[in-house]
Amino acid sequence: MTDQQLPAVSGFALERAAELFGVLSTPARLHIITVLFAGEQNVTTLLTQVDLSQPSMSRHLNVLYQSGVLAKRRSGQNVFYRIADDMAATVCKAVCFQVDPEGKAVHSRFLKI
Repeated sequence: MTDQQLPAVSGFALERAAELFGVLSTPARLHIITVLFAGEQNVTTLLTQVDLSQPSMSRHLNVLYQSGVLAKRRSGQNVFYRIADDMAATVCKAVCFQVDPEGKAVHSRFLKI
């Protein structure tokens, strides 16, 4: 499909995409999402896998929760998070897995942005 054959994108879709990219715009949030690819995790477990302070983790989780990317449930004193928006997870995977483990972009054009 060439660029001329692509359907027009609605203003709503552009707004939603911009909101999603804003939510996904920090490495910490991307890291949290990639950890949650494995399934639901409580905050304590997330803190052992993502190098953030507890207050910083809480802020990032709240942004992801408020935006609908994550869902949460409470069990006693524990709060568990899981991916709630499969589309956001797909975008995260599509972008993050284009980068190798050493942090060098597979497509070097992205390094210049």
